[in-house]
Order: sequence, then C-alpha cells, then structure tokens
Amino acid sequence: MESLNKTAANLKADILRLAREYSAAMHRLNRPGAENMEPFVPGKSTVPYAGMVFGEDEVEAAVNSALDFWLTLGPEGDAFEREFAGMIGAKGTLLVNSGSSANLVAFSALTSAKLGERRIRPGDEVITAAAGFPTTVAPIVQNGAVPVFIDNDPLTLNAKVEMLEAALVPGKTKAVFMAHTLGNPFDLATVTAFCARHGLWLIEDNCDALDSRYDGRRTGAFGDLSTQSFYPPHHLTMGEGGAVNIVSDLRLKVLAESFRDWGRDCWCASGKDNTCHKRFGWKLGELPEGYDHKYIYSHLGYNLKPLDLQAAIGRRQLVRLPAFTEARIKNWEFLRCALAEFEEFFQFTLPTHATGWTRNGYSWDTSGHRTTPSWFGFMMLLRPTAPFDRREIIRALEAAKIGSRMLFGGNLLRQPAFVQLRNDDPGAFRIVGDLPGANRLMNEAIFIGVYPGLTPAMLDHQVEVIRQLVSRYCH
Repeated sequence: MESLNKTAANLKADILRLAREYSAAMHRLNRPGAENMEPFVPGKSTVPYAGMVFGEDEVEAAVNSALDFWLTLGPEGDAFEREFAGMIGAKGTLLVNSGSSANLVAFSALTSAKLGERRIRPGDEVITAAAGFPTTVAPIVQNGAVPVFIDNDPLTLNAKVEMLEAALVPGKTKAVFMAHTLGNPFDLATVTAFCARHGLWLIEDNCDALDSRYDGRRTGAFGDLSTQSFYPPHHLTMGEGGAVNIVSDLRLKVLAESFRDWGRDCWCASGKDNTCHKRFGWKLGELPEGYDHKYIYSHLGYNLKPLDLQAAIGRRQLVRLPAFTEARIKNWEFLRCALAEFEEFFQFTLPTHATGWTRNGYSWDTSGHRTTPSWFGFMMLLRPTAPFDRREIIRALEAAKIGSRMLFGGNLLRQPAFVQLRNDDPGAFRIVGDLPGANRLMNEAIFIGVYPGLTPAMLDHQVEVIRQLVSRYCH
C-alpha cells in the first residue's frame, strides 16, 4: 500500500506539473500582465469589455481537485467560504452556483417562517432601483412580494435614495434590495439609516462591486445579507458561481443554507451525519417523532450548490483580488483622463458622494462619506445635445472590435417580462415617480471595459476610436 501511495503521489505531481506547462502554453492570453499578450493590432485584435484573467495556479488547483474527485462542495468550498467571509468582513459566506442564485437564496431566506413577524410574506413590499440587472428584482416577484421601484441617479447609476421615504408604506414595506451598480457603492449611510429607522431588511447586491469601499469598508458588509457573482466578467471568477454573505446574524446562514440545499432542516455538511447529536430525536411538522432529520424539510428550497473544483479555482483567484482591483481603478482613471476633453458630448460617472472630478481628484459633498469603487466598467452617458446618438457609438466600437454593453436591462419596467407582468397583474409592482433617470440610462448609457486583462494598447485603442468619432463633428 505504501508503494502504491507513493506511485500515486508521483503520478499526481507529474500531472500537476504538466497541467501548469499546458496552461502556460495554451492560456497565455489570459495570464496577468501585458507582457504575456500577443502584439496588439488596432482594428483586428479584439478588445473585450470583460473577461477572465488567470494563470497556472488556477488550472493546477482545478486539476488537483478533479483528481481528488470530491465533486460536490467539500474542503475547498469550506476553505473558500472562511477566507471570503474574513476578507469581506462578514460572519459567514455560503457558496452557490451563480450570482442570480445568490440573490434568490438571500431573498428567500428572509421569507422563512422561522423569522416570525419579520418574515417577508406574499404581498409585502420591497424597495429597489428601476434600472439594473433583472435578477436583483426577480426573487422579489418569484416569492410573491411586490417590488417598489425608485429612480436611478444617471451620474452615480445608483438608486436615488432621497426617494426612499416616498416609497415606504409602514407595515407593508419589509426590505430594501438593491445593487452597487457597475462597482459604484450606493449611498450606504442613508440606506442603512433608513432601514434601521423602519426595521427593514437590507440585501446588498454586490455582484458587480467586489472590493469596492464605502468609508474604507468593503461593500457587502453593511446589510443583513449580501450577494456575489463569480461569472467570468466579474471581479474574480469560478466560471459559474456565486455567494451569499451573512453579515452579522449567523441565524440567517442556517436559513439561506436550507433554501440552497433542497429546503432541508438539517445543517450537516455533505458527507457528515448527526452534527446536532439528535438526528433521530426531532419532532417537526406532522412527521412521526424520531424521523430522520436529514430528510426533514422546513422550506420549499432548491439545489443550488457549486462544485468543490470551482471553489478551488476561486481560492486562487481570491489571492489575485488586490491586484485586480488596482488594475480596474487604474484603467478607469486612465480612460477618465484621456476622455476628459469630450465632456461636451459625454457625462461620466461620479463615485457616490462625489460632486465633481478634476485631474487632481474629486470634490465631495458635505456628508463626510467617501467611496472608492472597484469599477466594473467605464460608463459614458450621452448628453442630450450631442450631435451623434448611441447607435453611432456602438457601430464605431463594433467596427473597431471593441466590446461594449448598455446598463444591463436598462429601465426594467420596459422589459417584456415586466410589461407582461403588469398586463397580467397591475398590482404586481409599484412605481414611485416617472423614472426619468432610469429612462435616460436606458436610452443614452453605454460602457466599455476596465477589466485587468486590458493592456495599455487596448486602452489607447478605445480612446482613439472615440476620438475619431467625435472628430467627425468638431471641424
């Protein structure tokens, strides 16, 4: 047996060494650092708006986990959850299979009957922003609650928090659920004070804002729950994957875990039994006393776990996060400086609480609060007086092989799903005001990439294409 184990260990070492060599040869374009890239040819080489950046460490970790063949969540998942929670400043983290699933699990946890009077019931209202990604809002509807939409500020991209009180219906409003849009933290001071004043839950959708800071603290550590996405365009990747962060009350972890894991009442980890020491001693529901606790279900849940292999990749990505954040901020600042001459045509995003930008830095409002976004993209908001429209910008970028995106779903109330929802049930959601900011973002906003895989030549190309477009109108 000792000889067999030694042979297996040697084989594994050889496989991992070869995996690193393969990765270095085949994935060099995804490695951190511009020196690994092939020569950039403007107009022929692609400039993605986002993408994966990884190296030999991630590939080795994935292969190592695959060789161990512990497929469901296991030791790598446990380690990632501990490391991530410690990094972000939460009491606990729960891995799931996507950011959208994280939003679903987080919201569903707050519907649990175990929360008593604070549970969110069908018909209760939840305040959210009108413009953004649909899966911030979908769990509200999917659980029978009523989203209440407030407008977005086109310059910060986030919810206009001055509308929160107008959206509130005492006794009916139960939560606030909104995103830090494109990496820009929303006004957490105002939102957390509002929630505390009215006894509301707060879920931070942190999927596009990992490592962003509000008053020096990482976003995702202010609400009751927060969510992450590890899809390839995001700040770190597992391929697919996401997480729910339990900020302070670990009782919510048990509920979130139940909804993630079929709705079961048992909290034993996969492969473990009887951690409560009374597996056959429970009397719950109308089941006979002593029914196996591993098969008692307190919620109508899902199966939304990722693989341990994904967690192994995520742990290696987590080590790179500080460098990734630094690159995102540096790339955003490069574009902001390079495009400043075109403010006649564009308005550019301001960090929350900033009132202006110069090459020497920001001016700030009198609140005393400061934000440091880990930017997901560089947003350009077309001024109404610009002599060209967004379609011309998109055509110019596409012709130059530069990737771009609009602000996700734009004003979600204009999306076919919400139009149909309104037609089927006019009371399915509520709108506060006319949403001019969300409409403007839907019609006039477009963003380009700042992700860590961009090289100086790619950034220069983005600027030059926009300069050429503008120059056609500046003779």
